[in-house]
Amino acid sequence: MQVAILMIHVAVAIALVVLILLQQGKGAEAGAAFGGGASQTVFGSRGSGGFLSKFTAVLAAAFFATSLTLAWFASQASDAPEAGIPDARLIEQQNNVPTLDEGESSMDNAAPVLESGGEQ
Repeated sequence: MQVAILMIHVAVAIALVVLILLQQGKGAEAGAAFGGGASQTVFGSRGSGGFLSKFTAVLAAAFFATSLTLAWFASQASDAPEAGIPDARLIEQQNNVPTLDEGESSMDNAAPVLESGGEQ
């Protein structure tokens, strides 16, 4: 589920960037006064501004919704004991475990070894 929402989130983000780059700035309206605005009649008399701005708002709302959903998934995953950074007690416990590579001096916490012929 989280992977599907992440893929939708990335697709919406890319579409949002492309859609914003397609829109004309406020300064482009000044050029329409000199005869440059005749090519925008495909979208109506207002040009593509109304359609693109409404579609941008829809994509922005979808982007925020997927962002909040992914944040919720991340907060739920941090409650799991195996996720994230281990707590200090677990780190100390792992540091106190003796290993064979460190020799006999690190085996202070281990069970005593019988040094005689194996008889007790």
